[in-house]
Amino acid sequence: MNRASVLTLAAIGVALAVGGFYAGRALNLPSRDLGRLGEGTASTTTDADRKVLYWHDPMVPGRRFDKPGKSPFMDMQLVPVYADEAADAGVKISAGVQQNLGIRMVAAKMTDVSSSIDAVGAVQFDERLNVAVQTRISGYVERLFVRAPMSIVHKGQPLAKIFAPEWLGPQNELLALKRAGAAPELIDAARDRLKAMSVPEALLRRSEDAGTAQARFTLDAPADGVVAELGVRDGAAVSPGNTLFRIAGLERVWVVVEVPEAQGAQLVRGQRVSATLQSDAAQTFEGELKEILPQVSADTRTLQARFEVDNRNGRLVPGMLLRLKIAAATASRLVIPAEAVIRTGVRALVIARKDGGAFERREVKLGSELGGDVEILQGLRPGEEVVASGQFLIDSEANLKSALGGMAPPPGTPSTLSATAASSLPAVPVATGTYAAEGTIESVDADSITLSHGPVAALKWPAMTMAFGKPAPNAFSGVRPGDTVHFEFKQGSSTQWELVSVRKMGGAP
Repeated sequence: MNRASVLTLAAIGVALAVGGFYAGRALNLPSRDLGRLGEGTASTTTDADRKVLYWHDPMVPGRRFDKPGKSPFMDMQLVPVYADEAADAGVKISAGVQQNLGIRMVAAKMTDVSSSIDAVGAVQFDERLNVAVQTRISGYVERLFVRAPMSIVHKGQPLAKIFAPEWLGPQNELLALKRAGAAPELIDAARDRLKAMSVPEALLRRSEDAGTAQARFTLDAPADGVVAELGVRDGAAVSPGNTLFRIAGLERVWVVVEVPEAQGAQLVRGQRVSATLQSDAAQTFEGELKEILPQVSADTRTLQARFEVDNRNGRLVPGMLLRLKIAAATASRLVIPAEAVIRTGVRALVIARKDGGAFERREVKLGSELGGDVEILQGLRPGEEVVASGQFLIDSEANLKSALGGMAPPPGTPSTLSATAASSLPAVPVATGTYAAEGTIESVDADSITLSHGPVAALKWPAMTMAFGKPAPNAFSGVRPGDTVHFEFKQGSSTQWELVSVRKMGGAP
């Protein structure tokens, strides 16, 4: 191709570019859409095609308006917020940065948890096995065979010999009737009278066989156990209704446990329990929850649970301590690692990943601690991913991002104001001159300086942190972040205020 042809093609390209520029100007297209003219109008998306959720003033982000117009707070037009922008809320972090920060994700999952209660209980006699030994006639203790409490006795073992003189008369009458050959009805009546006086059958047979009245008899142990109570001594007088011995059985014992009131709901009659001796963990026992006593201690806020433990080998005696493990019902619970929870003292937060890949803070309601995991009662669904490490970095970024945009409107103010409500707000005079304030420099960029300044009465501004534009990139080069300055500014455009001068406090501008 010769030089003339090249020049011709270049001229044609310039003409097309210029024509396209003016065509775009004639169509009133934004500059960012000029390059799309060749793509066809079907694929072009303009602001008119986007759905507007509301309008707001960027300087006062807590107020929302349902119509466009001029801000009642600043001398500027309200800015629309589109649906696709609002849906993009959250903090986005690239994959490379996530890897550099060591961010680790875990999924909330359902797991079967078998909760248990650990407690220490004291061994007591099973009072249902107690047996009282009494006489039903007046008399005297001639001889005591068991002389000390807590002695172990067996069924049929002699306990004491009793002399009952009141039995002599009725027995002699029975013997006289038999010797006189009285009618059988009279003899039977006399015998029934002796039985009503609680004369033992063996003593009555012995008296009839010997032909002599018997007034001495022996009290035997009615069951195996321990003499828990000894109420007589040698030579002591006894009368009907006196308890001479109380024998407590040992084949079963009670273990009484103090359980915190908050865990009382987990106890159900019939629950099995495994127990080990406090002094010897090698000795194990099995038991069952029999009773939950209907009383809560006002001092310790605990209730008592009574367990029945098998003790046929006799290794347990009252006063021993047992360590019990009470198995509760198994339930499926939603859990996450405890390290993924940010606890503020007032609420619990997690950093959850949204569908679009962004991160957001989520308040959750915690349940029980399950080892290294924690139960989630509200705020998460199974399968949702949360940050397990590095969440504090993301939470700090989320706090910075939502410091202004996430502020709620004052109490009683609707989230979206109508045009009528907006017109009723106090009007702010249009800034036409230069304004002055004092503040601290937060950051210095090529085209702006961010300052935390006090209230500006002329503009009815509260104390805030905001960015001010610089008239030139090299302007105010002598200031640094952290400097306290006196500055003057003016309105540079509808969306930004521009610095006029910046002077360090006590220094040169």
